[in-house]
Amino acid sequence: MSSIARPPSPPLSRLWLAAVLGLAALFASNARANDDARFVSRIETCEAILREFQDDPQVALPAAVLKQARALVIVNQIQGGLILGAQFGYGTMLVRHSDGTWSIPVLVRVGGAGFGLQLGGQRAETIYVFTEEKAPRIVFTKRFNVDIDARAVNGPRTYEPEKLTAEVLAFPVLVYGRGQGYYAGSSTSVAAGWIDRHDSVNQAYYKTEYGMPELLYGNYISPPAAVRPLMEFVTQITR
Repeated sequence: MSSIARPPSPPLSRLWLAAVLGLAALFASNARANDDARFVSRIETCEAILREFQDDPQVALPAAVLKQARALVIVNQIQGGLILGAQFGYGTMLVRHSDGTWSIPVLVRVGGAGFGLQLGGQRAETIYVFTEEKAPRIVFTKRFNVDIDARAVNGPRTYEPEKLTAEVLAFPVLVYGRGQGYYAGSSTSVAAGWIDRHDSVNQAYYKTEYGMPELLYGNYISPPAAVRPLMEFVTQITR
């Protein structure tokens, strides 16, 4: 019988290379999935914060304020320290287009520092309502420092109709906070916060090279299912 020649086996180094590349691709895929899940989780957390604000008469944003909103930033932060406090966390930003529709949400970095009596670490939730269009655009070019780059004031609540005046509504930024310590409503809390763009995470989730200005003010991205509930709720409460 004639023997059939077998093809030569690939070198061991080539097998190792294929295995390494395969594992790298698997890890990269898992990393992308984890990043997407983290993005969605943060969007959903900010949506929950906004819904909880509106469900609580003590902190709910008045319809008149929401109606004139040009942008919203919903912030979830952790505070820590004693006397001199540090804040760090993330936020979700949406802007209203000229036709009245709302943009897809993007994630932003948030943080700050301020003086006030506080104990340990605690969660602080804040909503910034931008009442003019040019204020949120400052974030495109630099870190936006609340009450330095735009006049800001603690906004009136639904149960405080006497505070809902034309003078208050003329402020570019109205701030709504919930939590313990100075961040819940003192003037220091308004001056201490900052907002910064975070292009890399938004580009990774939306699978695009567009930056924050295009994502917010363009119509290049079809909203994924995960972000639509927040967009729909914002649309509902700002009519």
